[in-house]
Amino acid sequence: MHRFPALALLILGLWSLKAQAHAHLIQATPADGGVLTQAPPSFTLLFNEPARLTALSIQKDGEEPQKIGGLAAAASARWVIAAPKLTPGSYTLSYRVVSDDSHIMSGNVKFRLREP
Repeated sequence: MHRFPALALLILGLWSLKAQAHAHLIQATPADGGVLTQAPPSFTLLFNEPARLTALSIQKDGEEPQKIGGLAAAASARWVIAAPKLTPGSYTLSYRVVSDDSHIMSGNVKFRLREP
């Protein structure tokens, strides 16, 4: 009888670790909601664990999204990707990653580039 609570706690603990095993964005450059006066030379995405970056695109002010290629196939917790030429406006950088447990996570980073 004493083993049941310990076993239940172990199972719950392992289940919560499994639920946390997904790659989540913890930092981006430019920052979400950031206002820049100079176009960034690159984008940096930092995740809580290594993941494969499978898609990246940028969209300006409701225009069609522009895919950003040249993504490495290996998993990494930190991605630095060369930025295309940007002109003043509001942008949404969209990403999709696949974590080690094959879970797909996606998200957006929004920023604005002002006239200098």
